[in-house]
Amino acid sequence: MKKKYTFIDLFAGAGGFAEGFYQEGYKALSHVEFDKYACDTLKERMRFYKYNENEIEKVKPTDITSENILKIIDDCVQDNDVDVIIGGPPCQSFSSQGKARDPHGMKKDPRNYLYENYIKVLNHYKPKFFVFENVSGILSTKVNGELIIHKIYEDMKKNYKIIEDKDKILLNAVDFGVPQERKRVILIGVRRDLNIDVNDVYNELNEVSKKIEKVTVEEAISDLPSLLPGEGKDLVKFRPKKVSKYLEQIRPENYDYLHHHVARNHNSLDKERYKHMSKNKWTLEELYENKAHLIHPKKRLFNNSYVVQFFDKPSKTIIAHLYKDGNQFIHPDHSQERTLTPREAARLQSFPDNFVFPCSKTQQYKQIGNAVPPLFAKQIAKVLKKFLSEKN
Repeated sequence: MKKKYTFIDLFAGAGGFAEGFYQEGYKALSHVEFDKYACDTLKERMRFYKYNENEIEKVKPTDITSENILKIIDDCVQDNDVDVIIGGPPCQSFSSQGKARDPHGMKKDPRNYLYENYIKVLNHYKPKFFVFENVSGILSTKVNGELIIHKIYEDMKKNYKIIEDKDKILLNAVDFGVPQERKRVILIGVRRDLNIDVNDVYNELNEVSKKIEKVTVEEAISDLPSLLPGEGKDLVKFRPKKVSKYLEQIRPENYDYLHHHVARNHNSLDKERYKHMSKNKWTLEELYENKAHLIHPKKRLFNNSYVVQFFDKPSKTIIAHLYKDGNQFIHPDHSQERTLTPREAARLQSFPDNFVFPCSKTQQYKQIGNAVPPLFAKQIAKVLKKFLSEKN
C-alpha cells in the first residue's frame, strides 16, 4: 500500500490550499482556521473526502495566537508523523491594496505578526517540508523601519533550508494551469537534516510549469448558463454542452449539478456601464470619454474600480473584495450586463465544480477570493510528493 503523506493546514480559510493536497492523496491531520463560516466549508469538504465525524468535529474556529494552540493541534495530530505544514497568514496587511488604504501603511496591524505563530507551530512539529504562501507585498513590508521578510527568513532558517531569491520564490498561478494572473510568494522549506537541495524543488516546479498551457476566462466559464442580474439558484441540475481541457480537470465527468451560480442585482446605471465596457472592451476612462451620462458621482474612482475580464485572457487576480462589489470583475459577455457569480469566481480560482461553500453569497465571495487556487496547490503537492517518496 502506498504511504499516505500527512499535512497540517494553518490559516486554512475555505481549504483551497488543502484541496490541492487532498487531490494528491495527502491526509489532513489538522486545519486551523479562525473564521466560523470557513470552518463550515472545511468540514463540508472533509465529508466529501470521507473523513470520520470525530476528525471533522475537531475543525472549529481556532485562534492561532492562543496560548494553548500546540495542545489544540496535538489533539488532532496525536502520534502521527507530520510530512508538510502549509498555510499563508492573512495577507491584507502585506498587500498593496491594504497598504494603500491605511495612512500608517498597516504598521500597527497585528496581522503583520501572525507569521510568528506559523513559525511557532513549524518549529514544534518540524515537518520535512513547509509551504508558506503570501502576497508579493510581503517582500516590501516594513515594520519599525525593518523589512519584515528578513525576520521571517531568519526565523525559518533555524531548522529549514530556504531560498531568498525573489525571482524564484515569486510564482504566478497562471503558469500552473489556473485561469488567472495571481503572483504569490511561495516559500518552500526543506528540513536541514534532509539531503535535499531546496533549489531542486523549485527547479522541479519550474519544469512542471513549462509543460502547462495558459488557460483563458473563456475556457473556464463560457459553458455556464447565461444569467441576467438577480437570476440564478444556489443549486441547479446542469451538464455543460462543451467541455474544455480545463473543465476536464475541475469537473467530474458524470456530475449533474451546478452550485452557487447566482448573479448579483445591479442598478440600471451599472448595468449600462458593464454592457458598454464589455461590448467595446473599454476601460473606465474610455467609458467616461464616450458616455458622459455614465460618469460616476464619485468621479475619483480609479481606472481599476470597474474592470472587464476578457474571454481571450486569464482573469485578473480574484480578491476577497468581491464580497463588497464585483465591479472589478465584469462578465465579458455584454448581453449578461453583470459581474461574476460565486461559481464563476470559483472556476477562475480552479475550485472543482463539486466543491460546495455552505454559506451566504457574501461569505462565498470572501472565501473564494482569499483562497490559494487548488490547482496551483496541487502542483506543489505533487512535486513535494516526489521528494517525499524518494526520501522513503
